[in-house]
Amino acid sequence: MPPKSNVSSSIIALDVGERRIGVARASLIARLPEPLTTLERGESSLQDIKRLVDEQAAEAVVVGLPRGLQGQDTQQTMTTQAFIAMLIATLAVPVHTQDEAVTSVKAEAELVGRKVPYNKGDVDALAATYILEDYLSTHHS
Repeated sequence: MPPKSNVSSSIIALDVGERRIGVARASLIARLPEPLTTLERGESSLQDIKRLVDEQAAEAVVVGLPRGLQGQDTQQTMTTQAFIAMLIATLAVPVHTQDEAVTSVKAEAELVGRKVPYNKGDVDALAATYILEDYLSTHHS
């Protein structure tokens, strides 16, 4: 199916939290991740993501997978895996996972360093950018 807009094919990354979902995008040509938006987590989350996948002509979605400090599964890991299962059932594109170790901490540190006002949504969208950057650096094709 051809893209529904004049946006080039892309890949989208999600930083799934309890209250918000940070979203980043990268063109499959340029492969330079950038924050896209932040979604409020709720009943419409899956449909909101499906809409973004369509609008951005996304060929895949990458979801940050949280782990404990020693790499072990945590309650948030299991919650995110359940969300991923729902995404797989909803989307017509592949869904991949990427370790999201300290992406939110890194994102907040960068925003503090910029010395401009920011909110939690900005942190989440930037964390999704780091997730996508890590995914693209380890998946060359």
